[in-house]
Amino acid sequence: MSAERQGAASAAPDPRISMRGIVKRFGSVEALRGVDLDLHAGECLGLVGDNAAGKSTLTKILSGAYVPDGGEIRVNGRRVDFRNPADARVHRIEMVYQDLSLCDTIDVAGNLFLGREPMRGAFLDRRAMRDGARAMLDRLEIKIPRLDALVAQLSGGQRQAIAICRAAAFDPEVLIMDEPTSALAVAEVEAVLALINRVKASGVSVVLITHRLQDLFRVCDRIAVMYEGVKVAERRTAETDLQDLVSLIVGEKHVSKAAGAAAGPGGAA
Repeated sequence: MSAERQGAASAAPDPRISMRGIVKRFGSVEALRGVDLDLHAGECLGLVGDNAAGKSTLTKILSGAYVPDGGEIRVNGRRVDFRNPADARVHRIEMVYQDLSLCDTIDVAGNLFLGREPMRGAFLDRRAMRDGARAMLDRLEIKIPRLDALVAQLSGGQRQAIAICRAAAFDPEVLIMDEPTSALAVAEVEAVLALINRVKASGVSVVLITHRLQDLFRVCDRIAVMYEGVKVAERRTAETDLQDLVSLIVGEKHVSKAAGAAAGPGGAA
């Protein structure tokens, strides 16, 4: 490596998140087999793969919902051990799950402050909740006219926006989103993608799990592909396309490459 390249490498900032050799087993099933992943400040990383590829397991380990059986996680260069989601939140890592974890029978403000309600003596400080909720929504340019509306009365896109806003409102450094645009109408998808871009622009690192591959090219800087518990590829978004990603997701490229290597120079397995 030239001196110029060595200087550039040494000047590069450490990743905000560094996962190395992550292993997770469920009984005899090895869901993750030595996965490495980096996440930098202010970027959106797409995480894709077929069902049971390991992407949700990996992000649940990062968010503290699962404890890994091997490997290490570093946050801003320091090794951490997460035993539950509260440990991850201490390090400002939040996750928006696919089921959103909203309470349909509580209003918008109540959901935004769920579990972190401001109190006035022994009672909820409802005025502080309303004012704080409006400030949260305005900061991310989310349009929900009535803060006293029950979440059950809102559209899918509005519900998704509330879940993202709640996670983003408490100053996370890392925000993980699991299928945020699934089952949404076209206009709602556009609104959620715009919201992801605004969150990223604020300096938050975003991990996006999605089966809508076209969405990756709207918000992601890099894309990592999982296959049967292994990260098989990583691409800059500008250097790949849908056909390339589909081939990686279904295993065409790495499976055929592995078969060719096993066959050896003579071509026989």
